[in-house]
Amino acid sequence: MKLSLIIPAHQERDGIGRTVETLTAALEAAAIPHEILVVEDHSTDDTAAVLTELSTRVRALRWIPNDGPAGYGYAVRAGLDAYSGDAACIVMADASDDPADVVAYYRKLEEGFECVFGSRFVAGARVENYPWPKLVLNRFANFGIRVLFGSRFNDWTNAFKCFRREVIDGVRPILSCHFNLTVELPLKAVVRGYSYAVVPIRWHGRVTGVSKFRIKEMGSRYVFVVLYVLLEKWLSRGDYARTRAVRHDRAFLGR
Repeated sequence: MKLSLIIPAHQERDGIGRTVETLTAALEAAAIPHEILVVEDHSTDDTAAVLTELSTRVRALRWIPNDGPAGYGYAVRAGLDAYSGDAACIVMADASDDPADVVAYYRKLEEGFECVFGSRFVAGARVENYPWPKLVLNRFANFGIRVLFGSRFNDWTNAFKCFRREVIDGVRPILSCHFNLTVELPLKAVVRGYSYAVVPIRWHGRVTGVSKFRIKEMGSRYVFVVLYVLLEKWLSRGDYARTRAVRHDRAFLGR
């Protein structure tokens, strides 16, 4: 099973090299077949030049430009249209996601799960340098989603998730253009009946570059996509659910 890491990168000249190199080292040490697909998202710094040089040294790396409008969601969607693996793992360019957790995700896929979601807020997880205003809003938003969908999972808004190819194909069309894609993909996957495992992860605040997330710009977009999927859950009568007869049981770590 080949794993594709999809990394959207905007103005990440100073950090993308470290991110790619640490991910490569972890995946090679674990003998995981992989590619690293970086989507260069309309950067005006030297991100493209860094990626070009890096690709001469890292065999598994390839990069493509985001030919659509600029934005996190557009960049991830470009990667989901271009990846070559049997599963896709969305990873941030700022090294906030721990490479060891990518390996843990892959092992869950090997067990037969179709999605793997990481949580920063369960036993065994660790969070470093999370700005407290964002943390408060994060917990509030995730609590609301849990209540609406009757879910035990508590970190829907985290971008770092992994999906088998059949899940990505099964949740299309993808509507989100920005960071609200981080909740659209997992919510659709769960509502449409795909199996998932949840594992504790380690999250590190960025040490290079500037965060692209803007709270004022994202509130209504998150509400839109959450309500969209909720209406599907309540009103579609299963029209968009997967058709395969046999489904794995969902598993929450520690259950």
